[in-house]
Amino acid sequence: MELTNEQRQAVKRWVGEGASLSLVQTRIKAEFGVSLTFLATRMLVDELGAHVKDKPEPKKPAPPADAAGPGDDDLDAVDEEAAAGAPDGMISGKVSVTADRVVRAGAVASGDVTFSDGTRAKWLLDQMGRLALDGAKPGYRPPAQDVQEFQLQLRSLLQTRGY
Repeated sequence: MELTNEQRQAVKRWVGEGASLSLVQTRIKAEFGVSLTFLATRMLVDELGAHVKDKPEPKKPAPPADAAGPGDDDLDAVDEEAAAGAPDGMISGKVSVTADRVVRAGAVASGDVTFSDGTRAKWLLDQMGRLALDGAKPGYRPPAQDVQEFQLQLRSLLQTRGY
């Protein structure tokens, strides 16, 4: 069934007022007695030259200061210290961190790290947020500066991937 010009103008007005496609579809059915599929509703709106407005993304409330997880403040302090200690606020880059394209079994994220002394290891982050290193020499402990740099690079890498 074809909509009249008056009905088309009403649809265009609804979209202009910010109605979503599903709301337009519902109102067409309720007010005009015409059943349209979602795709047909979308095509009608496009045909009318109306533009559905995207909903603004909800603002995430800032977590209360006392709700920060353990070690969050320490990692922020490491960020500032590492940036302050390097020229132009850049991190020295002695540690190399990469992420796997295919995540290892049992992990949320995984990858490789090469420390400044050339030692390579596999890292993984599990569902509980625990970080594990595997594949380095037994008893190996990277230098403290490398650990800080690894944490910073890993944090940055995970943020770029949406974690």
